[in-house]
Amino acid sequence: MKRSKKKKTIYFIIKRIFDIIVSIIGLILTIPIYLIVRLCYIFTGDFSSVIYSHTRVGKDGKLFKLYKFRSMVKDADKRLKEMLKNDKELAKEWKENHKLENDPRITGIGKVIRKLSLDECPQFFNMLINDMSLVGPRPLIEGELDEHKGNHEIYESVKPGITGWWAANGRSCTSYEQRLKLEYYYCENCSIWLDIKCIIKTIGAVLCRKGAK
Repeated sequence: MKRSKKKKTIYFIIKRIFDIIVSIIGLILTIPIYLIVRLCYIFTGDFSSVIYSHTRVGKDGKLFKLYKFRSMVKDADKRLKEMLKNDKELAKEWKENHKLENDPRITGIGKVIRKLSLDECPQFFNMLINDMSLVGPRPLIEGELDEHKGNHEIYESVKPGITGWWAANGRSCTSYEQRLKLEYYYCENCSIWLDIKCIIKTIGAVLCRKGAK
């Protein structure tokens, strides 16, 4: 049975208040992490910005800049184009999953922050300015959903999240088709209790480093 409009409104108001509180706390905790990551890169001779931004698709198809700690070399996008152009196997893998199992562009520091999921910390800023929520489907790049024949109406019906039902249930260990099914499930059934369950399962996945690559 579909939830009433009033219940949905109350849910999204509570969710937004929670996001604001969590994003402020998260940004405060992100400051020392930023300094550590910055110093680690400097010590390796890399003086480029440690904050990376990329255009993603949000709620109702709105485009926004997603922020992350840089886990790859500074010219990663340029290198990717060259790699996909020269390697058919890599191009096939990228087309299927939009990521590479053994991506040579990832730095030593990047491998560590990815394993610990610290690269996502700057997204607390995206939460604060209302582009994202703590829980929701992961934001995709333009055209990605179409390549996999995904449903825009369902996927873009809620704000994307730092974590979500897919992230809490295997993440990189699932196929793209399974990923979409998990994200659709959340979009169609999102609630306070499902959000709490996502958060608890995500904490467990991060501690066990399940699906983190």
